[in-house]
Amino acid sequence: MCVRPWDSYRRCGSQQDTHMPHLNVFDGTKHPGDSPVESGSAEDVLRHVERVGAVVQGIYVHVPFCVHRCHYCDFFTIAGRDEYRGRYVDRVLSEAAAAVPRLRQGIETIFIGGGTPTHLPPRDLSRLLLGLRTLLAAGGHSLKEWTIEANPDTITPQLAAILAESGVTRVSLGAQSFDLDSLRVLQRHHQPSNVGRAMEFLRDAGIEDLSLDLIFGIPGQAAPLDIWDGDLDAAIALSPTHLSCYGLTYEAGTPLRRRLDVGDITSVCEDIEARLYEQAMDRLAAAGFEQYEISNWARPGYQCRHNLGYWRNANWWPLGPSGSGHVDARRWRNVPRLGPWLEGKGLSPIDSFEQLDLDGRFGEILMLGLRLNEGVPSKQVEEAVLTPDRGPGRKDAIDRYLAAGLLVWQADRLILSSRGRLLADTVIGDLL
Repeated sequence: MCVRPWDSYRRCGSQQDTHMPHLNVFDGTKHPGDSPVESGSAEDVLRHVERVGAVVQGIYVHVPFCVHRCHYCDFFTIAGRDEYRGRYVDRVLSEAAAAVPRLRQGIETIFIGGGTPTHLPPRDLSRLLLGLRTLLAAGGHSLKEWTIEANPDTITPQLAAILAESGVTRVSLGAQSFDLDSLRVLQRHHQPSNVGRAMEFLRDAGIEDLSLDLIFGIPGQAAPLDIWDGDLDAAIALSPTHLSCYGLTYEAGTPLRRRLDVGDITSVCEDIEARLYEQAMDRLAAAGFEQYEISNWARPGYQCRHNLGYWRNANWWPLGPSGSGHVDARRWRNVPRLGPWLEGKGLSPIDSFEQLDLDGRFGEILMLGLRLNEGVPSKQVEEAVLTPDRGPGRKDAIDRYLAAGLLVWQADRLILSSRGRLLADTVIGDLL
């Protein structure tokens, strides 16, 4: 799974929409140190890139189409509108053609997420991948990682070959669970055995970097610790290079949230959820995986470069409806509606645009950096506690959490302790 740029904000800020908390909604106000921006449009961001020579390191492509909408998902997805898939590819390539040639050499990663990108027909998927590859090659960009998300049922030998031949180097498979009852609760329609079959097809095609998404804390499980242990067993046995393990969240507007609100299901208690998370940390460490972020583990050398770019506050460019971008403290989101997006020309119309002031920038550095096991360098921490508005409060919070053992200094970097990871939302929220 790609950690969409707005995920971390929602989890830390308990936001129920895709707007980022603790940022100033762009109103034309200039902040000290900001390059001037005349309005909140993608064109203005590109002009800034050209003017100051900003390097964009990644591209996120959002493919909204799905066979059906899973009951926990609140991303922008579309089910039952497959007739628009060809037009989608035409439009996203025109959007890419308007942006990529104006980005300096330096794009290293692409992440194609959704939705279900592999729900595109093979011909359209091939057009999308080859079109992007051609644009990047013409600009002299040298990709180090190209990830695509996939549902296990969509992977066939033909599709695996298309991915490999087009340059995809990494596939993230939405396994979520290997327990049939749990999959039914989530409204995931694949069979657990299809995960291993998909991985076999991908490896036969030459793609070895394979990640699995798992969800813990699924309601209705009679023995959640045992079921989660079985999920971890099954995942480890398939020898992925990477695992993402997420606690289930009940986002507003989703069927699971509605079931929770009317009492049809009961969420797992916090103590059990903490034990499930500790179980993942223990089991995956014993299996040779290194935890590098709160929800992510990898074999040595297989960390997700693209997602690391988010957490290290790198610049990235969005393509597709609802895609979110970031360049030099400017954050924006493409319009999350298929019709207006398809009708646009060139760069995508924007739904929201935000620019961080000094306090917001350092709050973001702490929020994103503390998710990583590498933490935040002491120099950035010192700068964050010196900002005029939030600085003193941040210093008090850091001192308090250091004393409580939730934060620790390690090799001149501030990091969450193992216990601190269990309370990451609280700790990080107090530092924003």
